[in-house]
Amino acid sequence: MNDNTGQPLARYAACRRFGDYLFCSGVTAVDPATGLALDRYGQLSPAAREAVRSLGYDTNQTSVDVYEAPIVVQSWMVLERIRTLIEPYGAKLDQVARLVQYFRDLRHYPAYNRVRNLFFPEPIVSTVVEVSRMLPADTVWIEVEATVFLPRLSPAVL
Repeated sequence: MNDNTGQPLARYAACRRFGDYLFCSGVTAVDPATGLALDRYGQLSPAAREAVRSLGYDTNQTSVDVYEAPIVVQSWMVLERIRTLIEPYGAKLDQVARLVQYFRDLRHYPAYNRVRNLFFPEPIVSTVVEVSRMLPADTVWIEVEATVFLPRLSPAVL
């Protein structure tokens, strides 16, 4: 898997700071090297696989995993990428003030919500929207944008 997963696929900023807030563009779980959406448990790190197994996913049963893996893997990768995007600004996930989640199919929300709870154990301000399509392909099931509160950071990260 390419470490650049979640980087902008076009000419826009992944994150932009305004005052005490950092606004992150919508993140998808697409490998920019291939343009393909991530959809298999083998594309997750060993620690991530262990975490999703704790939720009952990644069963090693093809007849189950083939249906659950795309949304579970994309959910993990999107939230992990948000974590890595905000860290250079000195932020942690507990400073995320709001998430806007776009789904191609709202039936995927329960799996995403279970994964999201691993990243955000406390309730978070959240908006959920169903959309008809996403870029770059119909295999992208979720996109998430984040707003982060950044109180008075040192000048080194401004």
